[in-house]
Amino acid sequence: MTLHDQTRKANTSKAGSGDSGQIASRLLGWYDAHHRDLPWRIAPREFARGARPDPYRVWLSEVMLQQTTVEAVKSYFRTFVGKWPDVEALAAASTEDVMKAWAGLGYYSRARNLKACADLVARQGGRFPDTEAGLKELPGIGAYTAAAIVAIAFDHPAAVVDGNVERVVSRLFSIATPLSEAKTEIRAHVERMVPAQRPGDFAQAMMDLGATICTPRRPRCMLCPLREDCSATVSGDPERFPVRLPKGEKPLRRGAAFVAVRGDGAILLRKRADKGLLGGMTEVPTTGWTARIDGATTEATAPFPGDWRPAGRIGHVFTHFALELDVFKTVTEVAAPAGHFWSLAHEISGEALPTVMKKVIEAAIPGATKARRV
Repeated sequence: MTLHDQTRKANTSKAGSGDSGQIASRLLGWYDAHHRDLPWRIAPREFARGARPDPYRVWLSEVMLQQTTVEAVKSYFRTFVGKWPDVEALAAASTEDVMKAWAGLGYYSRARNLKACADLVARQGGRFPDTEAGLKELPGIGAYTAAAIVAIAFDHPAAVVDGNVERVVSRLFSIATPLSEAKTEIRAHVERMVPAQRPGDFAQAMMDLGATICTPRRPRCMLCPLREDCSATVSGDPERFPVRLPKGEKPLRRGAAFVAVRGDGAILLRKRADKGLLGGMTEVPTTGWTARIDGATTEATAPFPGDWRPAGRIGHVFTHFALELDVFKTVTEVAAPAGHFWSLAHEISGEALPTVMKKVIEAAIPGATKARRV
């Protein structure tokens, strides 16, 4: 008996809607054959042979994947598990090293919560709770992440609903309610579909289906294992779902950034406050822009007097606003002002620089943020 046949037999005995059981069975059969190969994942055949996911790796991947694409996360995940293979190792790391390894991944509060969570789990014996309620007590773990860890790491039934799952379910049931108001309805559908057997694989199968078949644009409906169940496909307009309300334009904020370079190639940096936007990350000096106010945009507001020359303008988009920074550059031998430090040229690529600051430095000194040999 094949793995698919075993799954189908197990799911047909599941209490609840027969249609839901058939959906789960078809989806798991598709997943067995077409699952993505991801560095944090246990493949279905390995799972069938008794291999089980490491809760640490599942937790780490799920935190990284929040608001970030799978392709972007892969290299960061490999770097993290190479440096810190378990939660105790991550807890023993310095916050500064964790922030440096996270630099460029975005949403930096995740990195701070990641370290805080590792510290707490390590103090409590190094084991993650296997319940949603227990996981939600940990820093940085909300309802979605808790459900994902419970399902994928511990194979307990849980409704795991990310953006991919929302799209799949919205189309399956032609949910006309705007997505922002349909969360409860979508979750209820998922709860009914979760099988008693292989709930972790079911959660990952739903994500894979949304990522590879039931895509936002031009979904590949003819290849979908659920096409016979999908009312949006039957109606001929799957791209209508999920229904979204019109988005308002993001406000544009302005400011200036200052790249001071020493004769030996060192760049003047400082650390941002631990709380707030880009908290705890490293930056070049800038004017006081925030998500709500503009900063000054001229060299007159530089951190110290000098021959500041325009070096271009960069743009960056945050979640709630867009930012434009006028970049100025000077070459100087001044001592680092209070709260600042000089980072040597070969160390720049290893600093905890967010993407916006890498753009600033690259505008002034092309190639400066790329790794180089000493």
